[in-house]
Amino acid sequence: MSANIALPLPQRQVRQTSRAEIGDRLFVLGGKVLLLVLLSVAVLIPLLAIFWRGFSAEAGQGGGWVAAKELVTSENFHWLLGNSLKVSLSVAAIVVPLAYLFAYALQRTLIPAKGIWRGISLLPLMAPSMLPGIALVYLFGNQGMLRGLLSDNIYGFWGIVLGEVIYTFPHALMILLSALSLADARLFDAASSMGASPAKAFRSITWPATRQAVFAAFCLVFTLTITDFGVPVVVGGDYQVLALEAYKAVVGQQQFGRGALIGMVLLLPALFSFGVDAWLRRRHGDSMSGRAQVFKPVPSKLRDGCYLAIVSLISAALLLVFGMAVFSSLVKFWPYNLSLSLNHYQFNETAGGGWLAYGNSLKMALGTALIGSMLIFTGAYLMEKTKGQRGLNLTLRMLSFVPMAVPGLVLGLGYVFFFNLTGNPLHVLYGSMALLIVCTIAHYLTTAQMTATTALRQLDAEFEAAALSLKAPLYRHYLRVTVPICLPALLDIVRYLFVSAMTTVSAAIFLYSPDTILAAVAVLNMDDAGNVGGAAAMSTLILFTSAGVSLLLAWASRGLLRRSQAWRQIAPGH
Repeated sequence: MSANIALPLPQRQVRQTSRAEIGDRLFVLGGKVLLLVLLSVAVLIPLLAIFWRGFSAEAGQGGGWVAAKELVTSENFHWLLGNSLKVSLSVAAIVVPLAYLFAYALQRTLIPAKGIWRGISLLPLMAPSMLPGIALVYLFGNQGMLRGLLSDNIYGFWGIVLGEVIYTFPHALMILLSALSLADARLFDAASSMGASPAKAFRSITWPATRQAVFAAFCLVFTLTITDFGVPVVVGGDYQVLALEAYKAVVGQQQFGRGALIGMVLLLPALFSFGVDAWLRRRHGDSMSGRAQVFKPVPSKLRDGCYLAIVSLISAALLLVFGMAVFSSLVKFWPYNLSLSLNHYQFNETAGGGWLAYGNSLKMALGTALIGSMLIFTGAYLMEKTKGQRGLNLTLRMLSFVPMAVPGLVLGLGYVFFFNLTGNPLHVLYGSMALLIVCTIAHYLTTAQMTATTALRQLDAEFEAAALSLKAPLYRHYLRVTVPICLPALLDIVRYLFVSAMTTVSAAIFLYSPDTILAAVAVLNMDDAGNVGGAAAMSTLILFTSAGVSLLLAWASRGLLRRSQAWRQIAPGH
């Protein structure tokens, strides 16, 4: 009797276990295969399409190797390349030292209001790259407020350099802030006990530990500058650069082959910088010992006063530029009627995209943030926390890191050449909001992937072992345990993707249709049409939207973290 009652239990347990195993296999293997397909379509194939379009000798394509040789040997190309290199090297030479001083002040001194200074320094991340150029026109243009301070007008080499310095400053700053946050107090204590001066300690301890980050920041600024056309299109004047030439070749002249060839040229410095930086990282190794002690700067009125002055000057310059952009968007008719008005915000009465563009940007930013964060974090989890499929994992990691070395302008060109093919079944996506979201996720994939991977590697493997011993499905453990624990990193990814989608223009400029025009593209169109006030107004909307959503996510995360991460709190009496 008892034996008959006990017989069905093992069968039911076997069925439950097999269902869990099947579910895990579908979740792991199916998820990885899906990621491979998505990465191939969104990253690999568009890049291959650029090479095909650039070197194809078929009619209507790039013209083959002959056309490529004619391009790179022409005087016009040499002039454009020389201009691009001069601008990029000048910007990097200015930005990196300024960013290093700013980061050093925030991490290694005791200046007051560090949170405020850091917030001001990140303002350029919240706006499209055209905004610094627009503000410079109102400050130093032919009718600028500070026109008398310049011997020449702002249009040309120095206009591009100043605009790119503002645009790239926070990118370099974030790298250097991370590098300078790592410091072993024991090394500085030993140097002090041996009578080393602060300057000697800097040369022997701080600089060797941060010079790799300095090179990485230099490469990043150089790459961002040489591939950006937002600033040159506003304040470049007759001083032409390669990125602007690629934009004009595709959008203005419909010379897709020429655009593809220039895109490949712009890809070279990015690939070189990425390769050298990766080699230096492997050579540099770990800079912090597991027994390192937290470094706390000692008070110094002279040092702190000097760095406070430096930080104040840089922050004042940033506030002047962004304040000028906001003010110019409210002026009725510059410079003859400086009374305040909202006329420039009546976008429906002007060409360029209007409120439709702003609404489209909100939709794209929300879609990019929500869909992108889910896909990227799940993909990182499958690569980091599941066993098996080593070759597939390696392929996925390599494809995930490709966008870091590919400028947005080049990726956008690849999307044009692949998705705009009439024989391609995915051609129906061209010009749609879905393709804009896919392109934006692919463009900013690597940084978000690294954030997710860093958070997941901090989790002990015993979490998955415990779930396995309890015979709990892996997807349930992922949703109920891993996601809540890594919620801070997930929210950082959401914020990063939203802000990036609101401000992006380099890749999206080639992919929109009249119904899916974006706010950042509308800024470019309004400025090109001579409506600089409207361009400033749309840039201001993007700026305040990005900043507002970032603050809202920071506020919302506090309550979520208190509820989902109460386990991190130390219990009383322990």
